[in-house]
Amino acid sequence: MKILIVQDYLRSGGTERQSIFLAEAFFERSHDVTLLTFRPGGQLAEWVSPKVKRLVLQRTDRKLDWWAPGLARVAGEIAPDIVLCMGRMANCWAGRIARAVRARGLRTRVIATMRTGKHLPWLYRRSLHQADHVVANSRDSMHVLIDRYGVPADKVSVIYNAIVALPHPAGEMPSERPREVVMLHVGMFRPEKNQRELIEICRELPRDFAWQLELAGAGEELENCHKLVRDYGLQDRVTFAGYSAQPQQLYQHAAVAVMASKSESLSNFLIEAHVHGVPSVSYRAAGVDECGGIAVPAGDRNAFRSALLPLLTDPSYRARESVRVREFALKHFSPATQTAEYLQLFEKLLS
Repeated sequence: MKILIVQDYLRSGGTERQSIFLAEAFFERSHDVTLLTFRPGGQLAEWVSPKVKRLVLQRTDRKLDWWAPGLARVAGEIAPDIVLCMGRMANCWAGRIARAVRARGLRTRVIATMRTGKHLPWLYRRSLHQADHVVANSRDSMHVLIDRYGVPADKVSVIYNAIVALPHPAGEMPSERPREVVMLHVGMFRPEKNQRELIEICRELPRDFAWQLELAGAGEELENCHKLVRDYGLQDRVTFAGYSAQPQQLYQHAAVAVMASKSESLSNFLIEAHVHGVPSVSYRAAGVDECGGIAVPAGDRNAFRSALLPLLTDPSYRARESVRVREFALKHFSPATQTAEYLQLFEKLLS
């Protein structure tokens, strides 16, 4: 099977990591795979296996995520069996790709994806109806596609994100924790990720035991979060770990994962934390309940702290939750299972 995966740029996001994972997983199963990006480079570019074919549309990086010169022509020349569009910009182009391959009389099937909790732009919404099929990465997102955007139910499948950051070696429980009870959040510093809220919540935690909040990632909201920590005098409690392409070590020393996102589709961070045996407390957003951790109403700081404190102060309860969420993650987000589900869908669409 010839498969073309389309992604605008290999920045340090969850969708980009899924794109790389799927390209390599399909290749390992003897399929002809091309990973096509609009822009060259990106923080994750070096993590793509040299075995996977790469194509880049912009000869030099114009720093324009939406600019895909020659995309429809290139897709037609490759003549893939399947085009899988990943991320917002790629999905905005899915309809154009579908029209182009149909005009050439190709049997190509174009698959759009829904991997965001944000409002979808017009081009994206149009592509959802012009693509041959749509994959949602959570049941919440599937319902949004059907109820809000009018995509026919028989045109939508749910395939969860696969676990990308596995423990080393795979299958081991987390190693010994530090004496401090470390709360961890991993994600880009964007307004919708709402790391400021985590700082606000932790500000009201008791100071009579050694808790720490570690925020890992980079982005536009990072400096604002640094300022908030300084304003509250929490420099001894809140640390910033920076960006890491391989966050396994962060999970190894964390006790609890925390997330206050305003919008999600399915959280890679929670899935990865859980497979490392790190229980979680999160605000409820799309897909969060499907990750297996503890979810509380969005914006309810008291409910968040009430759910969080027993995990911080009761090691036996934390250990039970650790086992529960890890078993849940291994059952529902296995890389082998998710890869097989994609390939089964491709075969069904081509039959």
